[in-house]
Amino acid sequence: MKLERILQNQGFGSRRQCRQLVELGEVRINGEVVDDPGAEIPTSGLVYEIEGEAWTYREKTYLALYKPAGFECSHEPKHHRGVYSLLPHPLVVRNVQSVGRLDVDTTGLLLFSDDGAFIHNLSSPKKHVPKVYRAELAEDGTDALVERLLAGVSLIDEPQPVKALTARLLAPRTLEMSIDLGKYHVVKRMIAAAGNHVDKLHRHGFGGLALGEGVLAGLAEGEWVYLEAADLQQLHPAA
Repeated sequence: MKLERILQNQGFGSRRQCRQLVELGEVRINGEVVDDPGAEIPTSGLVYEIEGEAWTYREKTYLALYKPAGFECSHEPKHHRGVYSLLPHPLVVRNVQSVGRLDVDTTGLLLFSDDGAFIHNLSSPKKHVPKVYRAELAEDGTDALVERLLAGVSLIDEPQPVKALTARLLAPRTLEMSIDLGKYHVVKRMIAAAGNHVDKLHRHGFGGLALGEGVLAGLAEGEWVYLEAADLQQLHPAA
């Protein structure tokens, strides 16, 4: 593939902007400046530098972000900063989208991709991909609360009771529960219907990935990491 096309494809601007980057000597491959925009470059395993920063060619991009509180899951946020401001500009230009959303005050694991099929497989309610949440409760939790969530609670806009896949108390006011729904405020609404309220909400896991484990070990709030093939395999069986 021509070098200028590679750079455009990877989110470094228009064809003209990418051509200028190359002609200005800002692109290196194997440590050597490549200043011919039309140079044919194999993309398999390609690592290149733009203005001194190393990048790996990726046909599709898959990311995990540890979302902090106070960020909207929108390209056009209205009242707070957008989560996309936490990602490098070329990834935003590539039009990565979040897999579902987290409320502005909810923290935790958020996935992104520019692969539409991947996003659909993890977002579709028919796929039943589990998500694990940890809720800080307004009042001490009880065994009865856990039992209600597991048995199913009635929500106004749902024809059938909505059940948690799992639920347990980690501390008197810390509840961990997993669901395979993606409905608006569903965790907060379920806990309210079960007789308590959520003060803080955190998504700990998505599919087979969890914060603090594997590729996400050590990831701090506001940080992101690429997901490689082995990481994606932990999601696909659930999807």
